Amino acid sequence: MFRRYALQLKPLTKTFHTSIKLHEEFENPILRTIRILRDDIMLRNRPGRDEHGRLVSRVFPHYVDIVIIGGGAIGSSIAYWLKKKTNFDALRIVVIEKDPTYRKCSTTLSVGGLRQQFSLPENIQMSLYGAEFLRTIKKHFGKEAEVNFTPHGYLVLASEAGAEQLIDNSKLQNELGAMNRILNKDQLKERFPWMNVSDVDVGCLGLEKEGWFDPWSLLGLLRRGASDLGTQYVHGEVVEFLFTEMNDVIMDGVEGCYEGTNNLVVKLPDGQRKNIQFAACILAAGSESGEVAQLARIGTGRGMLSVPLPVEKRKRYVYSFQCQGEPPGINTPMTIDHTGMYFRRDGLGGGFICGMSPEAHEEPSCDNLDVDYKFFDDRIWPILAKRVPAFEAVKASRGWSGYYDYNTYDENGIIGPHPYYQNMYIATGFSGHGIQQAPAVGRAISELILDGRFQTIDLTRLGFDRLIVDKPMYEIGIY
Repeated sequence: MFRRYALQLKPLTKTFHTSIKLHEEFENPILRTIRILRDDIMLRNRPGRDEHGRLVSRVFPHYVDIVIIGGGAIGSSIAYWLKKKTNFDALRIVVIEKDPTYRKCSTTLSVGGLRQQFSLPENIQMSLYGAEFLRTIKKHFGKEAEVNFTPHGYLVLASEAGAEQLIDNSKLQNELGAMNRILNKDQLKERFPWMNVSDVDVGCLGLEKEGWFDPWSLLGLLRRGASDLGTQYVHGEVVEFLFTEMNDVIMDGVEGCYEGTNNLVVKLPDGQRKNIQFAACILAAGSESGEVAQLARIGTGRGMLSVPLPVEKRKRYVYSFQCQGEPPGINTPMTIDHTGMYFRRDGLGGGFICGMSPEAHEEPSCDNLDVDYKFFDDRIWPILAKRVPAFEAVKASRGWSGYYDYNTYDENGIIGPHPYYQNMYIATGFSGHGIQQAPAVGRAISELILDGRFQTIDLTRLGFDRLIVDKPMYEIGIY
């Protein structure tokens, strides 16, 4: 739909490399010469990847092939797949991460769920690959790699009003390779005698490839894997993009001269601002992606640039409680009530965690990560106590909160190239599903950049173009 007439991005392994030295604006020529000579001396002899990585980490990357904004699970997965698909030195890739401690990162604060119980084929397929990636994690990262996957499945409950949709969703999921089963009210009573199903019509139980895992461990493996293959991580914040008029680019729907970008400014922890010139940029900044996109004039420009990236922070609470009576057994699945409340076992000692998305009018402030325990008392506990009588006396003993990279348009990921910028790709807006889809998203973006198209899972419908033509991709009957 959006045509470009210019030199198009070819596979990066053939087109871009940092042997082409671009001008670094505002840098003293003498200091630049000294820096280049120093860098050449440091990198001249490379006895091995470990030493090479240590040397590169000390040198600020002024010229790169690919810059990735955001070093969480999505950004690190993209870096890992790009390096894995090429080789150690084929592409110079830099990941810019604002918070290397990941204390506020959506990845590390998630509950680590993995399921295929969606209604969109793309989400089902991405999560199926996520399960395969975890199953073969040692092949990717070595025999010591572990993410503590707990394969007890998901149980999604539906009232009479949602039963038909749940059954339809299950049929599609199984056709695509998932393994789940529809249980009627009597079957639910028999299999889960601890559950009150008086207002439940059917449930869908995942039999394989579903459960939960440690998101911290997965992030650590992806980041280490990317670093071991030569990716450089920079602690800093992108604060500006620099733009250049490109007279050789003509685009439908763009009036006047096309302005592209291959240069951004990073603010370092000590306050210094440094430029990075790049061939391609990938925006994977999680809940801050919308703000970063505005720096690139996405949402503030004209024409295609007038459409914003609709990704905002949304705070979600997770609560922990202890069941004092006889709790549900150790085979208890991650259970999603038809109200949207969920709970799952946490350890083997009667501990559980739970949560629920608020209604639109209840959305909490995102100024901090404080936990509102009143939300548990008023909104979650009544549902818990009704669904599981053994939970009638429970109280939230502790809790934490994290940010969703919430896509306000249709609550699904935005994956693929931006229609205006010929060298900018987007991978964000997963609205709570990013950690389980990170392996597939990383692979998909690497395919787009290196091969020019999706090779494994066709995610075209999840691209930015759907925002421009107003074709949302809604999940149906999914929480």
